[in-house]
Amino acid sequence: MTSLSISDGQPVRHHKPTTAVILAAGLGTRMRSSLPKALHPLGGRPMITHLIETAKSVFDRIVVVVGPDMAALEKAAAPWPCIVQSERLGTGHAASMAEELFGEGDVAILYADNPLITEETMRILLATRQESGVSLALLAMRPQDPGRYGRVIVRNGCVQEIIEWKDASEAQRAIDLCNAGVLCAGAQDLRRWLAALGNANAQGEYYLTDVVAQAAREGIVRHAEAPADELAGINSRAELAAAEASLQKRLRVAALEAGVTLVAPDTVFFCTDTIIEPDVVVEPNVVFGPEVIVRREARIRAFSHLEGCVVEREAIIGPYARLRPGTVCGIASHVGNFVELKATQLGDGAKANHLTYLGDSTIGARTNVGAGTITCNYDGVFKHRTVIGDDVFVGSDSILVAPVTIGSGALLAAGGVITEDVEPGALALGRSRQINKAERGRSIRDALRAKKEQG
Repeated sequence: MTSLSISDGQPVRHHKPTTAVILAAGLGTRMRSSLPKALHPLGGRPMITHLIETAKSVFDRIVVVVGPDMAALEKAAAPWPCIVQSERLGTGHAASMAEELFGEGDVAILYADNPLITEETMRILLATRQESGVSLALLAMRPQDPGRYGRVIVRNGCVQEIIEWKDASEAQRAIDLCNAGVLCAGAQDLRRWLAALGNANAQGEYYLTDVVAQAAREGIVRHAEAPADELAGINSRAELAAAEASLQKRLRVAALEAGVTLVAPDTVFFCTDTIIEPDVVVEPNVVFGPEVIVRREARIRAFSHLEGCVVEREAIIGPYARLRPGTVCGIASHVGNFVELKATQLGDGAKANHLTYLGDSTIGARTNVGAGTITCNYDGVFKHRTVIGDDVFVGSDSILVAPVTIGSGALLAAGGVITEDVEPGALALGRSRQINKAERGRSIRDALRAKKEQG
């Protein structure tokens, strides 16, 4: 027996496994994209992934209905089974494609283009369905602009039917309670109602919403309201941008409540998997890509971009720093302005403060990397690694040609091109000898001026 918690703290108990069916066959025509709608990114991951991650914490099983030739979408849905809807004949038809996998418990129909529905709302949907006498539960919302959403018709506290906008009268269109598309019913009832659907409507499609009227004739249909920004569908680039804004607001609030200081919250962008510990300070205009972890008391300064990296406690990153995948910045390390790190381990207390690129590198503790340093890690075919020990001083404008190893305590003179290993404690001079020619500079300059005057 599965026990599910809802917002009032009372468990909802299901004697049979519950199933979430996610309808994801949409092409995203209004997106004007060759990418299936469900794969468009939101908060750093595909819409379908958002919904699956939430649904799997609530439902026992998940089934995804996809369109033909959507191998990438099937891969994103793995390991959950996918059913192909070969002909797109409406939402009711899409749901019926999965009926063999409904099981015998309650079945919820979800939509890949409603990716921001929360775990709490899903649990409330199941709880509403479990109320005595309720044959079907659905989610509804009151958006500021009801637009072309289907309208939920309620009489005496019970839902009677859902009228699609194209089939609605002017009076019905004036109703502000809108259908979110999500519903939940017992598997056997849902199979029977889907089999009875017709397509006598403006679109000639089998509407899943027509199931509601069937359920209302046989029993009680209840609705649960949820915030519109949680349930609004995403069918265009503009709606995707609006959903991203809504998600970022949610993520910023979560960060603030977790003890993170956001100096200018509206300018900071997170991924859904970003992990930031308490007492971190994030300055304005910072972007977190996927797979970023920032430990306690670190500071991410303005205009920095982080992706696939770990920032240990008390480290300072930026301003204008870029951390790329595979990078780990050690405890109390410093990465300064216009510094880029890729697949680099920067040791505890190490510093790279100015105008530097460190790629495929291991930098020891307390090592100082001077301004303008470059690790030449790519020979046009292969990547090579630079290893620098502890307490090394790398002079400004050093070029380190990998593979190369610099021993602990070494000192690299400024402007050097280092192509060979440097022993611990050694001084490395990798530049040509300076020659000064008396008065030669003056004579060259005078000659150039004379040439300019002659035209």
